[in-house]
This record gives sequence, C-alpha cells and structure tokens, in this order.
Amino acid sequence: MPAPQDRWLELLSKIADRADPIALQYFRAAHLAVDSKADASPVTVADRGIEEAARDLLRRQASELGICGEEFGESEAPGDARLIIDPIDGTRNFIRGIPIFASLLAIEEAGRVTAGLVSAPALGQRWHAARGLGSYCGSRRLRVSPIRALEQAQIFHGDLSGAAEKPLPPGAMALFHRVHRTRGFGDFYQHILVAEGAGEFAIDPEVKPWDIAALKIIVEEAGGRATSYEGRPDIYGGNLVTSNGLLHDEMLRLLLAPAPDRAGPGR
Repeated sequence: MPAPQDRWLELLSKIADRADPIALQYFRAAHLAVDSKADASPVTVADRGIEEAARDLLRRQASELGICGEEFGESEAPGDARLIIDPIDGTRNFIRGIPIFASLLAIEEAGRVTAGLVSAPALGQRWHAARGLGSYCGSRRLRVSPIRALEQAQIFHGDLSGAAEKPLPPGAMALFHRVHRTRGFGDFYQHILVAEGAGEFAIDPEVKPWDIAALKIIVEEAGGRATSYEGRPDIYGGNLVTSNGLLHDEMLRLLLAPAPDRAGPGR
C-alpha cells in the first residue's frame, strides 16, 4: 500500500495534468479577458478554470479533502487535510505572455504541509516534494547550494518598485550591495531556483498561504529553509524568504536592519 505522501503526489499530478492544458489554451491567446479582483490583482478565465477543475477532481477522487484556493476560497471537509491551490502563480506574467507562471499545489495535514507540486507548463517543467522523501524535478533530485559566504551569494527578488508590489524590507538594498549578484525573477520561480541550488536566498514581501505552501516543502526537502521575515516557519506569515539554510539567519538579520541614513551629519 503506498505511503500517504505518495498518494498525495499522485493526486497532485492528476490535478496538474488537468491544469496544464487549460493554462496553455489561454496563454498568449489573441483575446484574453482579464478581470480585477477586490484587491486590484488580475484574474483570468484560466485561473478560474484550473481551480474549478481541481475542485471537480477532488469531489470525484478525494472528497475527504478540504480546499483552500486563491479564486474560490475555502471549502471544509470532515478530515484535517486539505488541498491548497494557486491555479496560476504569476498571473501578470501569464497575461503579458511571459512563460514564468505555474500552478502551485500542496497538501496540508493538521497545519503542516506534507506534499507539494509546482507545474510550469510553458517551461515544460514540474517540481515536486513530499515530507521525508526529498525534492525533485522529474527524476532529478534537488539540493540547495553549499555556499556559506555572503560575498559569494546570489539573491533573487521580485519587483523593486511599482504600485503592484509591496516594498521590500528596510535593509534589502544594503543587503543587495553586500552579496555577489542579484536577479529579479520574482513569483514562484525564484524559490524554485533556491531549491535547485542556483541561488542562496529569495525574497517575497507579500504572499498568501497558496503562494507559499508548495514552494516551502520543495525548498525544505532540498535542504533549505523557508520562513517569514521574522523566522516564522509556517505558511501564514504574510511574506516569504527561502534560502540554502546556511545563510538564512544572517540574511534575515541584515534584511530587517534599519535603512542607513543617507542625509549625512548635520542634515
């Protein structure tokens, strides 16, 4: 009999198999209708269609699971396990024809994420992890980087400005100047790159549980850490930092340090 984690990964793969064709059907479509939600973030027929497909599959094959989804909220179930789904992470990328978007799928049991899958159909890649079983891209096992020196580190971030994004913490720019290199991939992809060992740290200033859940277990099972700015280890901290673990505490300390006073003495 398969372990529960194996069963959950099989279920998440089935959801992704339904999600990918829906996303690709509308990606770079000539006329894609875009609506605005109450928080002014965009939503498309693809976002809604993927979550509806996931909910339909659960009704048929895993009715014991509750659901927490970005588009249609929470649906309770008798047990303590639920699917957490972001049907399209990177909707703004999706709308603009940028292929860095993905469906984020995770299983949470008694408040702990035990399985996660990220499917990026326009990139032709999937990543998955289950608690105690490691993280993988296909059959390739993921491992975070072994870099221990801040001066050799690469940091990933999202938007540095703009009305659509929440500002980065006060020490972010000073931290950026201390590391070897920074790159602004944003969204899910920066955290996947940390899990793959391509960078040491990624910063997300404003996220929801469905943005975090799948990424958290993939990074952790690759040997890294995923917390809020304050070091909170669950998926409800409102922001997310992932790392190779070796630099996590040092980078959090620098990230939250007060910004330097640039006015100079006597000003």
